Amino acid sequence: MEKLYLLTIPVLIGVFTGMFMVYYPESESNQITITKLIEGGSPIMGNPNASITILEWGDYQCTFCYKFHQNTLDIIDEDFIKSGKVKLVFKDFPLNGPDSFLAAEATYCAQDQKKYWQYHNELYTNWAGERTGWITRESLDRFAITVNLNLDEFNKCLDERKYQEKVILIHDFGKEIGIDATPSFLVFNGEKVIKIRGNQPLEVFLRTFDEL
Repeated sequence: MEKLYLLTIPVLIGVFTGMFMVYYPESESNQITITKLIEGGSPIMGNPNASITILEWGDYQCTFCYKFHQNTLDIIDEDFIKSGKVKLVFKDFPLNGPDSFLAAEATYCAQDQKKYWQYHNELYTNWAGERTGWITRESLDRFAITVNLNLDEFNKCLDERKYQEKVILIHDFGKEIGIDATPSFLVFNGEKVIKIRGNQPLEVFLRTFDEL
């Protein structure tokens, strides 16, 4: 969120029975499979069989997350995701308080109606700053109407806090593996994981894709 510098940190990878394990020095005994990294997050954007995966950790109020989605992601989508070379998974790391948690829950309520990415994009399209009060039940309903959700089902989901525990668990898992800023990215193939911290220029992602 607040950091613009880059830490491309190769994370040690070992191949083990057809699946590689990620070793995070920040945690004492973590040996985490790639399946574990991406499970429970957003639906996959792109070809599920793409050789390179971007796992983005973000917050819907985060300034630099917004900038990434409005600029860099559009180019990555056109040139790499739509061509089947790269896939994207988003996981929530809500640093800006209860409103960010609520927005994250809303995206999974939208996912119940198979419109996760439409709602996700609508949140960033309507971004209005960090901790400015723009995320409310009323605004979340407006976004739901824009992407043609069934509003009764959507509000029932939010009222029941159906995905509150899910968002908390994702956030806690991020902290466990050393995520401490948004946006943060783990970019990986079957052999290596590279960590990118902050909203870096497109060239950083292009170099990362080349390395992988």
